[in-house]
Amino acid sequence: MPELRDANPSDETAFLVLWDAYLAYYRVDLPPEITTATWARLMDPASPVKARLALIEGQVSGFAIHLHHPSTWVATEDCYLEDLYVAEMARGHGLGRALIDDLIALARAKGWSRLYWHTDEANRRARALYDSYTRSDGHIRYRLAL
Repeated sequence: MPELRDANPSDETAFLVLWDAYLAYYRVDLPPEITTATWARLMDPASPVKARLALIEGQVSGFAIHLHHPSTWVATEDCYLEDLYVAEMARGHGLGRALIDDLIALARAKGWSRLYWHTDEANRRARALYDSYTRSDGHIRYRLAL
């Protein structure tokens, strides 16, 4: 069973190894200052952006970056799972499911109404996991860079 916990400052190096692999998977090249800002947000107690980590035998092997926010559709807050990643060597052992289950428990404990996420249409492995929780709601995302 993996250890699941919040990221802390001592996790920076291990997290960045996974973050780089995550970006490589999606073929995204972020400027270093964005990664630095992301880590700073994750460590800022006032920021709603947080990371839960999955550790196997003390080694950071996966993360779930999430944030909570108000909604116009429910009275409480929603939780958005923005980034979920499991190291290639740790896949197939239930870490993705463990991280989602952990967020579900966290959201329920905080009184949030919904957990939502999206993924790449071609990411069949992730979609198989996600489909085991719920069906796609049919929404299509639009993103306008400003």
